Amino acid sequence: MIEAAMIWNEPNNKSHWDPEIDPDWVGFGRMATLAGQAIAAEAPGLLRVLGGISPIDPAFILKLQERGVLDNLDVVALHGFPLDWNLWQIDEWPERLKEIQSVTNLPVWVTEVGVSTFGAEEVQEFGLQRTADLLIGRVPRIHWYSLYDLPRSWEATTRHREAEGSSYYRHFYMGLIREDGSPKLAMRHFHNYAPDMGLCQWFHFEDHRLEDAVRTMRELGVRHLRTGLSWADSFRPNAMEWFDRQMLALEEFDVTVTFCFTPEHRGIAPHHTSAPQVPEEFAEFCAKMIRRYAA
Repeated sequence: MIEAAMIWNEPNNKSHWDPEIDPDWVGFGRMATLAGQAIAAEAPGLLRVLGGISPIDPAFILKLQERGVLDNLDVVALHGFPLDWNLWQIDEWPERLKEIQSVTNLPVWVTEVGVSTFGAEEVQEFGLQRTADLLIGRVPRIHWYSLYDLPRSWEATTRHREAEGSSYYRHFYMGLIREDGSPKLAMRHFHNYAPDMGLCQWFHFEDHRLEDAVRTMRELGVRHLRTGLSWADSFRPNAMEWFDRQMLALEEFDVTVTFCFTPEHRGIAPHHTSAPQVPEEFAEFCAKMIRRYAA
């Protein structure tokens, strides 16, 4: 069921890791190393993936490589959104891949790539087709982000929220399916690219969309799924019951499970982007999840 364990999400993006607390990623490197070792101890051979980097920055990979962090990982992952947030054009994807492939011998996956329909659905339709043309056959795993729009009553996981202007609101329109359950234009094409292209779908705690997502992914022919188990959520009441329900529902897919989000009471600062007070605690969370779902 679990083909890979991803350590954190976008560690070089301040929406997911606070660079003021850990300005040179020394703490992140220590935490990722411990987590990689803990996962290997529980499930030797399970692929360990560096949380998809965004922006795509070879200097960040070299920094981790020089510190020995990549010695405890098996895959480097990238996230790219050239039609929404990145400062490069969609046709530059092969160049972005080569930048990272030139500084590491590890396989490179693209674990988030997508297009918002904030401006127009036709933009996403074009983006899906062009992304498939540019990436299929060039990397072993591609995860389109995402299946569902983010409900407007929820918050996007980003640092400054509405202060980001339209950049923030684009987060709510990344799905192939609208909040009301109706398909967008790009949805009609996705089956043409599965299973070569998988999906990335985050499920919130006790997410009401879980069972519908499974049925839809099955109908689309999706094989590879990336999702997450939140360290912060593990402290909620009935957390293990929800984790069990989620992972059982997803057992027919090859899952890359992402471990991230610092619990407020265990961070150096009370925020999910904070480096933890005790990095060994994050490693033990990873080990516990692997024992429960993969070992």
